[in-house]
Amino acid sequence: MTGAKRDTYTPDSLLAVAVTVFNERGYDGTSMEHLSKAAGISKSSIYHHVSGKEELLRRAVSRALDGLFGILSEEAALGGTPVRRLEYVTRRMVEVLIAELPYVTLLLRVRGNTDTERWALERRREFDHRIAELLRAAAAENQVRTDVGVRLAALLVSGMINSIVEWYRPGGGPLAERELADAVVRVVFSGVRG
Repeated sequence: MTGAKRDTYTPDSLLAVAVTVFNERGYDGTSMEHLSKAAGISKSSIYHHVSGKEELLRRAVSRALDGLFGILSEEAALGGTPVRRLEYVTRRMVEVLIAELPYVTLLLRVRGNTDTERWALERRREFDHRIAELLRAAAAENQVRTDVGVRLAALLVSGMINSIVEWYRPGGGPLAERELADAVVRVVFSGVRG
Protein backbone atom coordinates (compact mmCIF):
# COMPACT_ATOMS: atom_id res chain seq x y z
CA MET A 1 0.00 0.00 0.00
CA THR A 2 3.02 2.25 -0.11
CA GLY A 3 2.35 5.40 -2.05
CA ALA A 4 -1.37 5.53 -1.23
CA LYS A 5 -2.83 9.00 -1.05
CA ARG A 6 -3.92 10.37 2.28
CA ASP A 7 -7.45 11.10 1.13
CA THR A 8 -7.96 7.42 0.28
CA TYR A 9 -7.60 6.41 3.92
CA THR A 10 -10.54 5.85 6.19
CA PRO A 11 -10.41 4.51 9.73
CA ASP A 12 -11.42 1.08 8.37
CA SER A 13 -8.80 0.95 5.62
CA LEU A 14 -6.14 2.15 8.06
CA LEU A 15 -7.24 -0.57 10.46
CA ALA A 16 -6.85 -3.20 7.73
CA VAL A 17 -3.27 -2.05 7.10
CA ALA A 18 -2.49 -2.05 10.82
CA VAL A 19 -3.85 -5.58 11.28
CA THR A 20 -1.69 -6.82 8.42
CA VAL A 21 1.41 -5.24 9.95
CA PHE A 22 0.56 -6.45 13.47
CA ASN A 23 0.14 -9.99 12.17
CA GLU A 24 3.43 -9.84 10.23
CA ARG A 25 5.60 -8.14 12.85
CA GLY A 26 3.71 -8.81 16.08
CA TYR A 27 2.03 -6.04 17.98
CA ASP A 28 5.05 -5.36 20.21
CA GLY A 29 7.35 -5.37 17.18
CA THR A 30 5.29 -2.78 15.33
CA SER A 31 6.02 0.92 15.61
CA MET A 32 4.04 3.87 14.32
CA GLU A 33 6.84 4.22 11.76
CA HIS A 34 6.12 0.70 10.48
CA LEU A 35 2.43 1.55 10.21
CA SER A 36 3.18 4.82 8.47
CA LYS A 37 5.39 3.13 5.88
CA ALA A 38 2.91 0.32 5.25
CA ALA A 39 0.06 2.79 4.79
CA GLY A 40 2.11 5.18 2.71
CA ILE A 41 1.02 8.11 4.85
CA SER A 42 2.68 10.19 7.54
CA LYS A 43 2.44 9.34 11.22
CA SER A 44 0.52 12.59 11.75
CA SER A 45 -2.05 11.38 9.21
CA ILE A 46 -2.47 8.21 11.23
CA TYR A 47 -2.95 10.27 14.39
CA HIS A 48 -5.68 12.14 12.55
CA HIS A 49 -7.69 8.89 12.61
CA VAL A 50 -6.60 7.24 15.88
CA SER A 51 -4.81 8.08 19.12
CA GLY A 52 -2.12 5.45 18.53
CA LYS A 53 -1.38 1.83 17.81
CA GLU A 54 -3.16 0.55 20.91
CA GLU A 55 -6.40 2.08 19.67
CA LEU A 56 -5.86 0.26 16.39
CA LEU A 57 -5.29 -2.96 18.32
CA ARG A 58 -8.45 -2.45 20.36
CA ARG A 59 -10.52 -1.79 17.24
CA ALA A 60 -9.10 -4.87 15.56
CA VAL A 61 -9.64 -7.31 18.40
CA SER A 62 -13.06 -5.78 19.07
CA ARG A 63 -14.05 -6.58 15.51
CA ALA A 64 -13.08 -10.22 16.02
CA LEU A 65 -14.73 -10.44 19.44
CA ASP A 66 -17.90 -8.73 18.25
CA GLY A 67 -18.17 -11.32 15.48
CA LEU A 68 -17.73 -14.20 17.90
CA PHE A 69 -20.04 -12.88 20.60
CA GLY A 70 -22.61 -11.96 17.95
CA ILE A 71 -22.97 -15.68 17.20
CA LEU A 72 -24.29 -16.27 20.70
CA SER A 73 -27.17 -13.84 20.08
CA GLU A 74 -28.30 -15.43 16.82
CA GLU A 75 -31.66 -17.19 16.87
CA ALA A 76 -30.26 -20.68 16.25
CA ALA A 77 -27.79 -20.25 19.12
CA LEU A 78 -30.59 -19.39 21.52
CA GLY A 79 -33.21 -22.01 20.74
CA GLY A 80 -33.39 -25.74 20.28
CA THR A 81 -31.62 -28.56 22.01
CA PRO A 82 -28.25 -27.81 23.59
CA VAL A 83 -26.43 -30.04 21.09
CA ARG A 84 -28.09 -28.33 18.10
CA ARG A 85 -27.20 -24.94 19.54
CA LEU A 86 -23.63 -26.12 20.12
CA GLU A 87 -23.38 -27.48 16.59
CA TYR A 88 -24.66 -24.18 15.20
CA VAL A 89 -22.22 -22.14 17.30
CA THR A 90 -19.33 -24.39 16.24
CA ARG A 91 -20.16 -23.93 12.56
CA ARG A 92 -20.56 -20.18 12.96
CA MET A 93 -17.25 -19.91 14.82
CA VAL A 94 -15.52 -21.33 11.75
CA GLU A 95 -17.47 -18.99 9.47
CA VAL A 96 -16.62 -15.91 11.53
CA LEU A 97 -12.98 -16.95 11.73
CA ILE A 98 -12.85 -17.21 7.93
CA ALA A 99 -14.78 -13.98 7.34
CA GLU A 100 -12.62 -12.03 9.80
CA LEU A 101 -9.43 -14.06 9.38
CA PRO A 102 -6.82 -11.31 9.91
CA TYR A 103 -8.72 -9.88 12.88
CA VAL A 104 -9.24 -13.26 14.56
CA THR A 105 -5.60 -14.14 13.85
CA LEU A 106 -4.53 -11.01 15.69
CA LEU A 107 -6.92 -11.74 18.56
CA LEU A 108 -5.41 -15.20 18.95
CA ARG A 109 -1.89 -13.76 19.08
CA VAL A 110 -2.37 -11.22 21.87
CA ARG A 111 -0.39 -12.11 24.97
CA GLY A 112 -1.52 -9.72 27.69
CA ASN A 113 1.28 -7.15 27.53
CA THR A 114 -1.04 -4.11 27.36
CA ASP A 115 -4.39 -3.13 28.84
CA THR A 116 -6.06 -3.86 25.51
CA GLU A 117 -4.46 -7.29 25.27
CA ARG A 118 -5.50 -8.16 28.83
CA TRP A 119 -9.05 -7.02 28.05
CA ALA A 120 -9.08 -9.14 24.88
CA LEU A 121 -7.81 -12.20 26.75
CA GLU A 122 -10.52 -11.78 29.37
CA ARG A 123 -13.18 -11.54 26.66
CA ARG A 124 -11.78 -14.68 24.97
CA ARG A 125 -12.02 -16.52 28.29
CA GLU A 126 -15.60 -15.30 28.65
CA PHE A 127 -16.44 -16.64 25.17
CA ASP A 128 -14.81 -19.99 25.96
CA HIS A 129 -16.84 -20.11 29.19
CA ARG A 130 -20.05 -19.63 27.18
CA ILE A 131 -19.06 -22.53 24.91
CA ALA A 132 -18.39 -24.65 28.00
CA GLU A 133 -21.88 -23.78 29.28
CA LEU A 134 -23.39 -25.08 26.04
CA LEU A 135 -21.34 -28.27 26.34
CA ARG A 136 -22.40 -28.65 29.96
CA ALA A 137 -26.07 -28.31 29.00
CA ALA A 138 -25.67 -30.87 26.21
CA ALA A 139 -23.88 -33.27 28.57
CA ALA A 140 -26.62 -32.88 31.17
CA GLU A 141 -29.09 -34.12 28.55
CA ASN A 142 -26.75 -36.95 27.43
CA GLN A 143 -26.42 -35.37 23.98
CA VAL A 144 -22.61 -35.37 24.02
CA ARG A 145 -20.07 -37.69 25.56
CA THR A 146 -19.47 -37.28 29.26
CA ASP A 147 -16.18 -39.15 29.56
CA VAL A 148 -14.26 -35.97 28.67
CA GLY A 149 -14.53 -33.04 31.04
CA VAL A 150 -16.62 -30.13 29.78
CA ARG A 151 -13.84 -27.58 30.20
CA LEU A 152 -11.35 -29.79 28.35
CA ALA A 153 -13.85 -30.50 25.57
CA ALA A 154 -14.52 -26.75 25.18
CA LEU A 155 -10.79 -26.05 24.97
CA LEU A 156 -10.29 -28.84 22.42
CA VAL A 157 -13.11 -27.55 20.21
CA SER A 158 -11.86 -23.95 20.42
CA GLY A 159 -8.29 -25.07 19.86
CA MET A 160 -9.19 -27.01 16.74
CA ILE A 161 -11.12 -24.08 15.31
CA ASN A 162 -8.48 -21.52 16.29
CA SER A 163 -5.74 -23.55 14.62
CA ILE A 164 -7.37 -22.79 11.27
CA VAL A 165 -5.72 -19.35 11.30
CA GLU A 166 -2.34 -21.02 10.96
CA TRP A 167 -3.00 -22.83 7.69
CA TYR A 168 -6.17 -21.60 6.03
CA ARG A 169 -5.76 -19.23 3.07
CA PRO A 170 -8.91 -17.82 1.46
CA GLY A 171 -9.36 -18.93 -2.12
CA GLY A 172 -6.19 -20.98 -2.12
CA GLY A 173 -7.05 -24.03 -0.11
CA PRO A 174 -8.55 -27.37 -0.98
CA LEU A 175 -11.74 -26.60 0.93
CA ALA A 176 -14.36 -23.99 0.29
CA GLU A 177 -15.46 -22.08 3.38
CA ARG A 178 -18.69 -24.05 3.74
CA GLU A 179 -16.87 -27.37 3.32
CA LEU A 180 -14.41 -26.38 6.04
CA ALA A 181 -17.21 -25.49 8.47
CA ASP A 182 -18.96 -28.79 7.63
CA ALA A 183 -15.74 -30.75 8.18
CA VAL A 184 -15.13 -29.15 11.58
CA VAL A 185 -18.69 -29.88 12.69
CA ARG A 186 -18.38 -33.52 11.53
CA VAL A 187 -15.09 -34.04 13.38
CA VAL A 188 -16.34 -32.36 16.56
CA PHE A 189 -19.65 -34.20 16.68
CA SER A 190 -18.79 -37.53 15.05
CA GLY A 191 -15.06 -37.88 15.55
CA VAL A 192 -12.53 -39.05 13.01
CA ARG A 193 -13.23 -42.77 13.24
CA GLY A 194 -15.18 -44.11 10.27
